[in-house]
Amino acid sequence: MMIFLELFYTFIKIGLFSFGGGYGMISVIQAEVVTRHAWLTASEFTDIVAISQMTPGPIGINSATYVGYTAVFNATGSEMLAVAGSLVASFAVMLPSIVLMLIVSRYLMKYSKHKVVDSVFLLLRPVVVGLIASAALLLMTRENFGSLSDTPQQFCVSVGLFVAAFAAMKFFKVSPILIILLAGAFGGVFYGIAGE
Repeated sequence: MMIFLELFYTFIKIGLFSFGGGYGMISVIQAEVVTRHAWLTASEFTDIVAISQMTPGPIGINSATYVGYTAVFNATGSEMLAVAGSLVASFAVMLPSIVLMLIVSRYLMKYSKHKVVDSVFLLLRPVVVGLIASAALLLMTRENFGSLSDTPQQFCVSVGLFVAAFAAMKFFKVSPILIILLAGAFGGVFYGIAGE
């Protein structure tokens, strides 16, 4: 089916041209699956990123797995084909890294102190920071934060949680796992009460 080829091509491209690990991939994945192919809505993609952060494993691979499943399920309605879609997307996003690591591990130790290698790594650092910052900014949307004019309560809670999570990690060195659990518990209690 065409969806499998599109998934494979899209995720092998993401795996090949995304630097900075999973967080660097998020903005590229969103551009491909939400904007370019419209396999998911921005809200669905945000949910997938949240689930990918909470489950074990690299966020880029987890995102690819969930996107592959969701895209194929939405296209076909078949759970069996959706599982195959998750496998295709996961394999495709990992393949370039596996191949590059095999090549790099063979030559990196030999040339690790070479000026060209040092220059390449120095140039990649700001790119990685930019990709991670881009991912954070792309997730700060009306669907995720709400808006001050339309949904002021959701907006204030979202901004408050964002600031609290940032401060807890930056100044108090609180574990990200604890922050995720506390934010989930707070959201469940707050929105459960607000929804009643």
